[in-house]
Amino acid sequence: MQIRELSIPDSYEITPKQHGDDRGVFLEWYRFDRLEETLGHSLNLRQANTSVSKRGSVRGIHFADVPPSQAKYVTAPYGAVLDFVIDIRVGSPTFGTWDSVLLDDKDRRAIYIAEGLGHCFVALTEDATVSYLVTDVYNPTREHGINPLDADVALRFPDEAGAPLLSPKDTDAPGLLEAADAGLLPTWDAARAFYDSLNNGGR
Repeated sequence: MQIRELSIPDSYEITPKQHGDDRGVFLEWYRFDRLEETLGHSLNLRQANTSVSKRGSVRGIHFADVPPSQAKYVTAPYGAVLDFVIDIRVGSPTFGTWDSVLLDDKDRRAIYIAEGLGHCFVALTEDATVSYLVTDVYNPTREHGINPLDADVALRFPDEAGAPLLSPKDTDAPGLLEAADAGLLPTWDAARAFYDSLNNGGR
């Protein structure tokens, strides 16, 4: 597989090598050792999630308190989504910016999103299926959101997604600067300290 760092530090696009024959296709969509070589630490995976979404559905922007937050390894086994990583770490050189990766059932890419980063995706097809591995279980008391339509983030959804379909939880979430003013966002220094602790073998 090929691993490429995105424009947001600590996020990566993973492109697997697919092996096809007259029976179908085989690929390795997750390799802990290849990711460990890239990150400097292995992932302690604790939960696996799957969502199925109508075309136009937007999920996110979601994040969790650091530490421990949640690192995410995301792929789309069926259909297609445009997956966004948003730098919400106050003090980061790329704070407030984002990058995206097309996840679909053709190239079968994945995206790795480190702890403290914001995550969002929009479904480009009907029944778009997203599966992701995370490094901590869901904890609603530590989970937060940012409105994905916030003008300060300015995510660009493809025309093929159609009209965005959001949950009340996401539409009621604060904007980026409002969340920063409320002290909800992780900081660059706290995130870096946590990454260093993982690289040194501890949480």
